[in-house]
Amino acid sequence: MKFTEALKHMKAGEQVKLPSWGGYWYLDSEKETIMMHTKDGEELDIRETQRVLYTLLNICSNEWVLADENNCPELGGEATFSFGEAIKYLKRGLKVARKGWNGKGVYLFLGYDIEVTTDADLGEYTKEKSDGSYEANICNSVCMRTADKSIIVGWLASQTDMLADDWVFVD
Repeated sequence: MKFTEALKHMKAGEQVKLPSWGGYWYLDSEKETIMMHTKDGEELDIRETQRVLYTLLNICSNEWVLADENNCPELGGEATFSFGEAIKYLKRGLKVARKGWNGKGVYLFLGYDIEVTTDADLGEYTKEKSDGSYEANICNSVCMRTADKSIIVGWLASQTDMLADDWVFVD
């Protein structure tokens, strides 16, 4: 829902959040302000936010939901989000996974400055360094940590992964 609808719910005494949040927002009618209940259990008056642009971007979102015991960690639930959100979090350096994945310990992260060792002749892709070794420009990549603790560089999402809304953060 858009924030205008979320605000109506807050005025009715309900708590709202964005899907990936561990906390929620609510209206404190006594203080006449929106209070942000953080994922760490802290209470912050919206007027005291240190991250004004981030807060405004959240207000502009049209993905607001009611916070409840199923979707909000601070209320006993679990925050899930879409693949689009997962990509944003990967770019911020966080690890994400699907709740629906069966492999224990499987998650994604963004890899960069990746080094490759190979016996293949990659002469056209490398340049010689002053010490006689070679370097190649290897692009950043979504990587997967597998259940056997290997790393797959260049993981590709399936249609199911891209359309899923069961993405979660990995600690």
